Amino acid sequence: MLANDFHIRMTPEEKSDWCAAANVAGLTVSEFVRRCCAGRTITARADVVMVNELRRLGGLLKHIHHESGGANTIATADAMTAITDYIKKLSGKNDCQKNHQPA
Repeated sequence: MLANDFHIRMTPEEKSDWCAAANVAGLTVSEFVRRCCAGRTITARADVVMVNELRRLGGLLKHIHHESGGANTIATADAMTAITDYIKKLSGKNDCQKNHQPA
C-alpha cells in the first residue's frame, strides 16, 4: 500500500511534460515517476499499438512477396527493413531509462 507522500517543486512546463508522458504511457504521474526513478520499463500505449500494426503490415508484405513469386524483391526487402528498423526504434528504452545511472 502506498501511504507516503513526496512533494517536489517544478516549473509548469515540467509538470505538463510529466503529465503528458504519464498519459501516453497510461500511468498516473506517481507511477510514471516511480518507474522512471527505478529504471523500469515504460511502454507507451501508442507504441504497443504501432508495433502491432507494423508487424501486421510486415506479414502482409511477406504474403504479397510470396504470392507474386518474388516480384519487386528489392522494394519488398527495403520495405521490410524499414518496418523492422522502426519496430526496433519503438521498442527501445525511454529517456528516463537511457539516463538512469544506478547508484
